[in-house]
Amino acid sequence: MTNHVEVRAGAYADSVTLLQVSRTVQAVDGVLAAQVAMATALNVDVLASMGFDVPGETTSNDMVVALRLETAASLDAALAAVDEALSSASRRESGTTEVAPPRTVASAERRAPAGSVVVVSVPGENAFVEAVDALEADSDVMLFSDNVPVEQEVRLKTLAAERGRLVMGPDCGTAVVDGVGLGFANVVSPGPVGLVAASGTGCQQVLALLDHAGVGVRYAWGVGGRDLSAEVGGRSTREALDRLERQEDVELALVVSKPPAPDVAVAVHEHASRLTTPVELALLGSGQPDLTAAVERVLERLGRTVPSWPVTGAATASGGTFLRGLFVGGTLASEARIIATDRLGGDRGHTFVDFGDDAYTTGRAHPMIDPTLRLEHLAEAGADPDTAVLLLDVVLGHGAEADPAAVLAPVLAEIERPVVAVVVGTAADPQDLARTVDALASAGAEVHLSNAHATRRAVEIVEAAQR
Repeated sequence: MTNHVEVRAGAYADSVTLLQVSRTVQAVDGVLAAQVAMATALNVDVLASMGFDVPGETTSNDMVVALRLETAASLDAALAAVDEALSSASRRESGTTEVAPPRTVASAERRAPAGSVVVVSVPGENAFVEAVDALEADSDVMLFSDNVPVEQEVRLKTLAAERGRLVMGPDCGTAVVDGVGLGFANVVSPGPVGLVAASGTGCQQVLALLDHAGVGVRYAWGVGGRDLSAEVGGRSTREALDRLERQEDVELALVVSKPPAPDVAVAVHEHASRLTTPVELALLGSGQPDLTAAVERVLERLGRTVPSWPVTGAATASGGTFLRGLFVGGTLASEARIIATDRLGGDRGHTFVDFGDDAYTTGRAHPMIDPTLRLEHLAEAGADPDTAVLLLDVVLGHGAEADPAAVLAPVLAEIERPVVAVVVGTAADPQDLARTVDALASAGAEVHLSNAHATRRAVEIVEAAQR
């Protein structure tokens, strides 16, 4: 076995492209492992943990090609595969069309009618300028970019309010606009509920639970996880609620948020009370209803039957002390932490990691696309005798990993600790909800559709292990 590491100074490709290149090269005969990534601090740490020696003088503007080979004889073929995969990706991005593609955001906006939605997905340090251009072209903005300073978010949303536009984000991963999903979006039918979500996976959890109950959603305005913070003040939430008020086919609005600033929560409640469209609030926090309970309230107000939330498989206590939550969704991680600590009396060594946090995604694809980091931590936590139960989320929908069960199930099958998982998705999602659930259950996991119910089940296992 031999390792090869080379640094390509000044070379760049986006994280999703590099993930695809890595997977392509991994399949080459003689290649045991392949990681092609930008040399951000996080990626260098990951490569070091894999046993690769990355030169210390690299910067985040450099590309690292790290290969583990059966023998040195495989090196030329592996490097050729890297070059071909990068070249192929470049050809796809610059492919010819009958109409020349716009070369800048400004030129694209000139082609779009006023009121269009402009999706901005560039590194956070570049996102502000692009979003301003879109707002000044009288477009709404879905700001997918993360790592955008909160001061810039406030300036963008202030400008949007002046122009009657909406800023979704930063770090807006999910939206549904007139029935069309944007970002990480589940496949749902149009229906009477409108969502305003200061969260991404929280929005997806609600979409999935409503879909299971046979209720559709035509609009889900994602407003960014910080919108209900004290600094931002709910600027986009109020605009999104006003837009739902103007939609005749929206019978009820639901606001979903990570724990908000108390004063902002009061202001949103007061704003909602002045609308004629009924509004339910699902603002997570200690002592507040969880997302599943909020969905059940919505169903009751619509006069719909509250279904049972199915469970597949069964996990049982087998010793250990701590709950280990390993999440790709920040809102799901927050909800789990709140429920578990309310029951267990504080963290007390229990952990809830959000691998979608900015600290883990700089220079890397979101963990819903690239599960590498979570899989490594999952294997470590599963081998730790202090682990009482592992709690995970698996999020389906457009934009997410094509077959998350295919990479997750083999790891789960090797873990002796009990595993409780929530699968967030709908029957029409491309990953096939039923097949995903069955694959995870066959690997030994207890699988829920409700994150809140999965968390309470994990807490029960911890309590049983401690008795």
